[in-house]
Amino acid sequence: MTLLAIDWGNVGIKAFQLILSLSIIVVIHEFGHYLPSKLFKCRVEKFFLFFDPWFALVKKKIGDTVYGIGWLPLGGYVKISGMVDESMDKEQMSKPPQPWEFRSKPAWQRLIIMVGGVTMNVLLAFFIYAMILFTWGEKKIPIASIKDGVSVADSLMYDMGFKDGDKIVAINDVPVIYYDDIPKKLILGEKVSVERDGKEQTINLPVNLIGKLVTKKKKGLLLFLPRTPVIAEMVPDTSYAGRAGLKQYDKIIQVDSTKTEFFDQYKAVMEKNKGKQVKLLVQRKNSLDTLTAQVSADGTLGFYSYRDPESLDSLGYIKIEKKQYGFFESFPAGVRLAGENLKSYIDQFKKILSPKTEAYKGVGGFKAMGSIFPSMWDWQSFWTITAFFSIALAFMNLLPIPALDGGHVLFTLLEIVTGRKPSQKVLEYAQVVGMILLLALMLYANGNDVFGWGKSK
Repeated sequence: MTLLAIDWGNVGIKAFQLILSLSIIVVIHEFGHYLPSKLFKCRVEKFFLFFDPWFALVKKKIGDTVYGIGWLPLGGYVKISGMVDESMDKEQMSKPPQPWEFRSKPAWQRLIIMVGGVTMNVLLAFFIYAMILFTWGEKKIPIASIKDGVSVADSLMYDMGFKDGDKIVAINDVPVIYYDDIPKKLILGEKVSVERDGKEQTINLPVNLIGKLVTKKKKGLLLFLPRTPVIAEMVPDTSYAGRAGLKQYDKIIQVDSTKTEFFDQYKAVMEKNKGKQVKLLVQRKNSLDTLTAQVSADGTLGFYSYRDPESLDSLGYIKIEKKQYGFFESFPAGVRLAGENLKSYIDQFKKILSPKTEAYKGVGGFKAMGSIFPSMWDWQSFWTITAFFSIALAFMNLLPIPALDGGHVLFTLLEIVTGRKPSQKVLEYAQVVGMILLLALMLYANGNDVFGWGKSK
């Protein structure tokens, strides 16, 4: 019997970040419906964070509205009098329309009320991105600064034809300017131009690249790393490297008779020498030294090398472009960043709709969403992910599916164009169909998290 070790501390931090992030997004979204409803004198009966079937954790009535927090964390809602929604309050809808009801308002007012939630989510994303840029600035790595090309960090990339030392020139014939853009451009691409041994070559990507990554259970998009030498950053005294005499800033340039100019070469040699003794040729300042070290059973010496971008920048192996934004300057930059992320999300959504890409295998629920957050609290990461979720929620809610804001918007636009209002029965049936579709999608997404329904066996 195999027991799975779960770090409940990390799980708890991720879960708390997810709940807090979704709470902010949902409250802002529902406020986007609430505000124009009050402006147009519609009665708002309930304003809830999370759903409250049978009972609520907290609730208080102020004026005509009950404000509260439900126990089922699947979103939130505002209940507007005279509107066909998830409550399916047929008793109220069977009575004659009242002046304060949603159904009694002109179509243009109802349209504004329905797009209010999406509008607020977009504005929230703009604001968060702007404040991220104002507080932390923007950091990017120009691809031209990675002079030795990339190391392949995933075997799937090797299978596709990439090699250590490749310099990525373009994706889909569009030049790659920044190293940071490679993952999102790659998963949407069809071909990659690389420079190898001074010559340009083309690598064709499989149409089901996303499906392959998901099937492999690849976490994140760490497909490549800047190609760097092996320079010791931390050497614990009790490690094999420490016992052999390796010191910070030592550069390993050869293992036995094999040159290890780059980390990928060093790693390959160590894999072949698991459990054996090796001789290391080390460059220490301006001198060379030879050390004898024992290799562990997993092919390591137990030291940490300089590999993160900040460290590599400090050593001069790559260059990080850093840009700070003033308060007012950050707002147009935030709009630009939100637009870029929205476009990328829409492009990925198109992939999901195409069965041949197998991107549907990556559709996930709350577990997948929670896994995006770091296991240690980091405000920059938290707000970046929250802004992206807000953009994604805005787009998804605008889809013309009954039960979503986009479904209500579609019916209202048809009414404005044709001059005919859909019957109450049509709206009720559409709401039921939409709720069934959304429930099925939610079950599939969360089932995919747990059972991997969309993944190949």
